[in-house]
Amino acid sequence: MNDGSDADIAGRNTPKKRLLRGVAVQTTAVAAAVHLLWAWPRLGSPPDARPYFFLAGSALAAAVAVATFRGGEYRRLYALGAGTLGAFLGGFLAWHGTDAAAALAAEPLAVVAAIVEVVGIGAFLALYRLAPPTSVVVERRREEEPAEGKEDGEGEEGPL
Repeated sequence: MNDGSDADIAGRNTPKKRLLRGVAVQTTAVAAAVHLLWAWPRLGSPPDARPYFFLAGSALAAAVAVATFRGGEYRRLYALGAGTLGAFLGGFLAWHGTDAAAALAAEPLAVVAAIVEVVGIGAFLALYRLAPPTSVVVERRREEEPAEGKEDGEGEEGPL
């Protein structure tokens, strides 16, 4: 159980966080790919702006996936990931309204997207819950950086 102690939240690479981060990265990448697959053949359809929004959203989702994989554990990043996937899912529901179930049945890519978006939102929210506050992460980064003016052993006394 997480009691908030440094021992519980200090490790970015605890098995639970690694698993959740892997799920979040993969679901976000799949959601981005699915939206690109849907949008690409529909580019140039003047009355429909969705392909262009999907391109922008896919680029954002890919950036969030890379940042989640490579970056520190920032709650704001996890909130952005959940929000991006939530925007895709909410946009689908808003666009189709009461016909959303029929649209899901007619479009296999929509089924895949909806499933990975729900799973990804859950993973990002769990990561958000497990991550320490941003101020703690920033302070840890400052402590890990070498002190200024002490590069390559400058200012340190060696053995006599």
